[in-house]
Amino acid sequence: MEESQLLRGILEGCVLAVIADGETYGYEILAKLEKSGFEALLEGTLYPVLTRLEKKELISCRKGKSPYGPTRKYYSITEKGTAALHTFKINYEKITKAADAVLKGEKE
Repeated sequence: MEESQLLRGILEGCVLAVIADGETYGYEILAKLEKSGFEALLEGTLYPVLTRLEKKELISCRKGKSPYGPTRKYYSITEKGTAALHTFKINYEKITKAADAVLKGEKE
């Protein structure tokens, strides 16, 4: 299985987690994810995720002035997004625990 297929399954939750830390913009989200180990993540991967999260009303977006040039889109998590992030964390922990047990050959 390709790494990109695995990444798609967890990227929305990770992006929500970054935005939950405080209002931010696309490039800053990419930088934080990269710093955490998502090395090959591109803008073309991130922006569709942000669009999906906004359509699901998990994040809100506002346009604001950038101190360095053109207008930026700033993203914030919504109440619905906070609840979705909480659910994601619970599900992610269950799935990774089960996958670790299988991949490491652990028995019950």
